[in-house]
Amino acid sequence: MAGTAAGGARWNPLAPYLLLAPGVLWLVVFFVVPIATLAHTSISGQGVPWWDGYARSFSAYGSFLLRSFRFSLFATVVALLLGYPLAYVMAFRAGRFKNFLLGLVILPFFTTFLVRTFAWKTILNDGGPIVGLLVWLHLLPQDGRLLNTNWAVIGGLTYNFLPFMILPIYVSLEKIDRRLTEAAQDLYSGPGRAFRKVVFPLSLPGVFAGSLLTFIPASGDFINAELLGSPNQRMVGTVIQNQFLQVHDYPLAAALSFVLMTIISIAVIAYARVLGTEELA
Repeated sequence: MAGTAAGGARWNPLAPYLLLAPGVLWLVVFFVVPIATLAHTSISGQGVPWWDGYARSFSAYGSFLLRSFRFSLFATVVALLLGYPLAYVMAFRAGRFKNFLLGLVILPFFTTFLVRTFAWKTILNDGGPIVGLLVWLHLLPQDGRLLNTNWAVIGGLTYNFLPFMILPIYVSLEKIDRRLTEAAQDLYSGPGRAFRKVVFPLSLPGVFAGSLLTFIPASGDFINAELLGSPNQRMVGTVIQNQFLQVHDYPLAAALSFVLMTIISIAVIAYARVLGTEELA
């Protein structure tokens, strides 16, 4: 029977479930069903054992997996080193320029991911301004190049996903009560010690979220490696795309996708335990 809520209104015990129903239905249709279909595809190879795709994922494409995680990890670290100071300045020092800086961070989203990567291909080209400057500074030999190198791919990944690192850290820093840093200074703590003991620990949820938003899509990215790198820089995302769209080896492509998701999930759990970000729960 329906109960009676405060004020005399009748309370329907099914109401919470009805409110959850659209979200649950969305997850089932657009997440559970595709994952289940992908899992079935990964073990549906004809004339081979069901685990053949997973075995080939490591035996034939293990180097692509390692390269993908190495590039994405390096890009995440660089994005953190670049993004945290900017987020800190925006949250604590920007003053009336805060919205302007926030707009500059969001501005790249007005251009598509592909166009931004093509722009970097032009910038890093052998006749581009960056190569010319590095040669003039004797940081690059006369016949040196940036395009089709590991650094070009890592740079493209860092640039394209840098806003995803900055924004969560900025939100986390913005929520910090300024009176906490004032209290630390009243207790004879210098700015550096106050940052290490108060600001940085309180911003760890933002660091955690930004790292995930950078590392996870960078691990599966294939556009930067395809446009800014050579076959020696290809990542596992390129392999999955080729297996799906060109080779049509669907079991292998699905198995590679599952291997990638599994490794990322394990890394995320381990990272969460290291940071101890209980506030995200």
